[in-house]
Amino acid sequence: MSVETSEPVFKNGVLRWVDARLPVLSWGYNEFMAYPAPRNLNYWWNFGSLAGFCLIVQIMTGLVLSMHYNPSAAGAFQSVEHIMRDVNYGWLLRYVHANGASMFFIVVYIHIFRGLYYGSYKAPRELLWMLGVVILLLMMATAFMGYVLPWGQMSFWGATVITNLFSAIPLVGEPIVTWLWGGFSVDDPTLNRFFSLHFVLPFVIVAVVFLHILALHQFGSNNPVGIDLTKTDKIPFHPYYTVKDLFGLSIFLIFFGFFVFYAPDFLGHADNYVPANPLQTPPHIVPEWYFLPFYAILRSTVFEKLFAPLALLGYVGIDAKLAGVLLMFSAIAVLFVLPWLDGSKVRSARFRPIYKWVYWLLLIDVVILTWVGGQVPTDRVVWIGQFAALYYFVHFLVIIPLLGKFERPRPLPESIGKPVLGRARLQPAE
Repeated sequence: MSVETSEPVFKNGVLRWVDARLPVLSWGYNEFMAYPAPRNLNYWWNFGSLAGFCLIVQIMTGLVLSMHYNPSAAGAFQSVEHIMRDVNYGWLLRYVHANGASMFFIVVYIHIFRGLYYGSYKAPRELLWMLGVVILLLMMATAFMGYVLPWGQMSFWGATVITNLFSAIPLVGEPIVTWLWGGFSVDDPTLNRFFSLHFVLPFVIVAVVFLHILALHQFGSNNPVGIDLTKTDKIPFHPYYTVKDLFGLSIFLIFFGFFVFYAPDFLGHADNYVPANPLQTPPHIVPEWYFLPFYAILRSTVFEKLFAPLALLGYVGIDAKLAGVLLMFSAIAVLFVLPWLDGSKVRSARFRPIYKWVYWLLLIDVVILTWVGGQVPTDRVVWIGQFAALYYFVHFLVIIPLLGKFERPRPLPESIGKPVLGRARLQPAE
């Protein structure tokens, strides 16, 4: 069955009149209903639409919460308690919003690892992948600022530690920290800045998501086989994938609802239920779980027992703190250049036997980094974190480029239907 986008015929006369003068309905129909999608997409492709659902939930609940929130050091913590205790269904709004951030990151991380497995970052979808990384960065900035707003102990000290990292940047570091704080310590101006940015950035994310969708529809979705498609390999997005997405959404809501109604504080930290106290430092400052892999990479330069050459960087003005900051940001930056680091012509890991094993090693490595980031930094924990951080960069900067040159992929099928419909005559991978 082949499909081509076409102008829809609306039965309603008002809709026809509006669409003739402002063709947004035709555009939406062609882009989200008649859009030709590969016929072999599996449930791992549900996570793109789930990410969009999470973004809408965060914006809607955030708008209502902002009506009751007081962005001041004196009133922020009490306003959150007011929302929980006095606002009708305020507890539900806050738990949905707080746990929704975690659900958003879970969905996006799965979405990213799906792209890594099936090679969705390869040509001609490089810009699509890069826009996705931009969305991840904006999500991190938004989530960090939102985590500060309850003004609990972990919020206050997390903001103090993370913003202080910018002071490691030579020459401009201290002015940047002062600008972020709005003064010389984390206080009222800091909270006002973070509240304003936390409110605005989700709408910036919406704009980038729109560009992400445009880039996706320019060349079409990748598929599990990873080969280019013909017209007969495509079907309309609706109703086939809308039904599939709705099923995935129902399963996701069960998972989401469990945390909201039965374990609302499982992914949070108990210290954030204590009002911020600038005179009392928590025994163990730890960010939210979705920042832990990058926090572990940041801390990997604290001890120089493994990376002894880092001591040499001090002669050029790069101390352990600055090196950690550079590595932390490089962990994201390396994703931007991944399409050019991987020189293999084959997209899907199904046909790359060595890459498939390396992929699972990366996933295990990220899980280890997440665990390390949440632990007290003893010598043993930091050593594990250093090895895991080292492998993370070796994976992208050494192993992936070498595999692109020396790996011998298995032959590719001629079409996505051949592996299912019968014995395929295979074409050799380039």
